[in-house]
Amino acid sequence: VFSAWAVNAVPVAEFTFAQIILANKGYFQTVRRIADYRAVRSFSRSNSGNYDATVGIIGAGMIGKMVIERLKTLDNMKVLVFDPFLPDAVAEELGVEKVELMELFERSEIVSNHLANNEQTKGMLKYGHFAAMKPYATFINTGRAAQLVEEDLFRVMRERPDLTALCDVTNPEPPVEGSPYYTYENIFLSPHIAGSQVNECRRMAAYMAEECRRYVSGEPTRYEVSLKMLETMA
Repeated sequence: VFSAWAVNAVPVAEFTFAQIILANKGYFQTVRRIADYRAVRSFSRSNSGNYDATVGIIGAGMIGKMVIERLKTLDNMKVLVFDPFLPDAVAEELGVEKVELMELFERSEIVSNHLANNEQTKGMLKYGHFAAMKPYATFINTGRAAQLVEEDLFRVMRERPDLTALCDVTNPEPPVEGSPYYTYENIFLSPHIAGSQVNECRRMAAYMAEECRRYVSGEPTRYEVSLKMLETMA
């Protein structure tokens, strides 16, 4: 069995990287206040920018690693990672610091979720994690909504209007009519667009065509998927 999952990781990493850059500049926090000049001036000074910032990556699978690679192109960007399956040697190679989940939430300006979607990760991100976030921090979810307790996220977003959540995934998709997702000014929704769209799908097809050629020709393949891999793939 072969999969274009590795290729689909590219636009997700690009999407996440773009959101991190904008969030650290205070973009999402200020655009909703643009009608009030004084509020914009005050709030924008509360964001640290991208120099010497700390970003927390939850899950260093294919997508997480691609995000880390892009973050490392920035000056003095610190990257924390929570991933029990990430070997210390690989973490050192990536230039990241492995930490426990709560510490990641406590220390990061941006927290981005890239956990694998399985039974072990369901409901892993809870009230205490979101409540521990730094002032004016941002939570990004391009993984799966099942990995967080959505009611806990809503509660913290209500209690902490300084925080921001950027959610490309929800449970269900789209949120049902009347969902709290539609009522919070500090929660920004996008309709699961981080993965391959339109022209980007052609790249997936091209990679799989090349993989088929390699297989038929007896050359080493690159994107085989095993049952064991499915346990931790994101």
